[in-house]
Amino acid sequence: MSTDRDLKNLNELLDKIEEAAGRNNEQISLGNILDVVGRRSFGPLLLVTGIIPIAPIPGIPTIIGAIVILISVQMLFQKNYFWLPDWILNRSLKPDKLTKMVDWLRRPARFIDGFMKPRLTRFSTGFATYVIAGTCILIAAVMPLMEMVPFSAVGAGAALAVFGLSLITRDGLLALIAFAVTALTATLVISSLL
Repeated sequence: MSTDRDLKNLNELLDKIEEAAGRNNEQISLGNILDVVGRRSFGPLLLVTGIIPIAPIPGIPTIIGAIVILISVQMLFQKNYFWLPDWILNRSLKPDKLTKMVDWLRRPARFIDGFMKPRLTRFSTGFATYVIAGTCILIAAVMPLMEMVPFSAVGAGAALAVFGLSLITRDGLLALIAFAVTALTATLVISSLL
């Protein structure tokens, strides 16, 4: 399965997002960004959906869980590009706000890019992408339960974000870290619910 073939690091992702912002004067939608980033970019979408649950907003884990399941199932079926409903793709903001956000993310992205590189690629490419997709489906399936366990959605979000980074950079070490975070979060949720 091929994912994120054209992106090698976070700064390249930010370059593509900035390019999308430069093409639109009034509003830029998620669909516009995906047109520039590429509809094969499962990694960046997992990264974004992983960051969102960190905000303690009721109902967010359930919504993110549904989106992650939709993305991950398409990964499992080797879709050439992913499909999202129009109500998600049409979400938009002003290009200047997006540009400010991209500028703010540049420094942390450079720092993170300094540590990421293709290594242990057997854990982030080929058959491993199916395992990552299956794990993301399991994480997403239990996200509604996480609304009852304080801070557990943060662990789930971190795992999704790191899986996204591992797919972008083909860094198998990051994938292994994401599997470990998933196991720790699952242990926390199970012990809290029992």
